[in-house]
Amino acid sequence: MNELRTGHITSITFRPLPDAAETSDADRVAYLRVAAQHANLIAGHGIQGDAKAGRGDTRHLNLMSEETLAGLRAEGYTVEPGAMGEQLIVSGINVDTLPAGARLQLGQRAVIEITKPRTGCQRFAAVQGKPPADGRMGVMARVIEGGPIQLGDPVHLLQL
Repeated sequence: MNELRTGHITSITFRPLPDAAETSDADRVAYLRVAAQHANLIAGHGIQGDAKAGRGDTRHLNLMSEETLAGLRAEGYTVEPGAMGEQLIVSGINVDTLPAGARLQLGQRAVIEITKPRTGCQRFAAVQGKPPADGRMGVMARVIEGGPIQLGDPVHLLQL
């Protein structure tokens, strides 16, 4: 099977850093995500300004494929940007099939490395009202080389 090796970024979302007046109650019924036209990826950390960034070596980013989300929408999942808890959506590359160690270049210089398949949890089931979509939840990745990214930027599969 010939795997596509190029695509583009179709969505960037992140969880903003909380301010003192914010409560986490809303985050129990939906993933709090802010859509962005552009972002800055920081090596060893994730998206600059993302409250989920910097949590361990393997969880800098949640990445999903637009094509997978289209199928999940048909099954009744809510798949608007950020609704599945993802931070980046790409089109043209099925990230669910990428093994750990595969690297993608986003934009002109940012490089991420797939670390593991993303699995759902009880919280996902509560937010979606459906169980996690086994094998179609995207992947976790770490930022190897930081840099700016924006909607429409090319995504290149560098190595498998």
